[in-house]
Amino acid sequence: MPTEQHCYQYPHPAVTTDVVIFTIRDDRLQLLLIRRGGEPFKGMWALPGGFLDIDEDLDQCAARELEEETGLTDVYLEQLYTFGRPQRDPRERVISIAYYALIPSQKMRLQAASDAAEAAWFPVSDLPPLAFDHQEIIRTAHHRLVAKLDYSTIAFQFLSESFTLGELQGIYETLADSELDKRNFRKWALALEQIEETGELRRQGNHRPARLYRLKDPTTVSYLK
Repeated sequence: MPTEQHCYQYPHPAVTTDVVIFTIRDDRLQLLLIRRGGEPFKGMWALPGGFLDIDEDLDQCAARELEEETGLTDVYLEQLYTFGRPQRDPRERVISIAYYALIPSQKMRLQAASDAAEAAWFPVSDLPPLAFDHQEIIRTAHHRLVAKLDYSTIAFQFLSESFTLGELQGIYETLADSELDKRNFRKWALALEQIEETGELRRQGNHRPARLYRLKDPTTVSYLK
């Protein structure tokens, strides 16, 4: 059976995926970067990612590149945005579909591979110079993450089995990189009806004991879904 061939008037751009992985480490919002092992931008830090195979699904490409360059697997990735400025990649016309995730770092063991010379965590507020347009991708991902805090429970995955409302607020402030009004936050947190009092107290320094809470149902905690 003859192979059907097609010729088109317009050139075909290449397609890549890039992945933004957020976590909380040392009480700071941090993200995962790889040091590029090849050109262009050899030696610079960048997001994990790479080119889409011709017979590959976008989600599969993002997961494959993440595993190949960092060793991370079984990470739920949410599609973020498409980046396609004509000069964003010096090699050729490249369109990138970006993904992002927020997960506890203790669940992840990094291992640089493929064309990545190194993989490491960096505070979002103190990033090194980045390759391509990855600073823009990270900024877009952080804005999306902060927006999700208002209507999801993605931050709850960082809680211990019991916690104070102050500790919960601290997690939200770390993710949002801003201070929150204590009274309004507590009203909002309790209105979610996702937490309940344990009946116990925790003393923190010279402050009066704080009430301890727990999740009503830990299985309902969302990630980026």
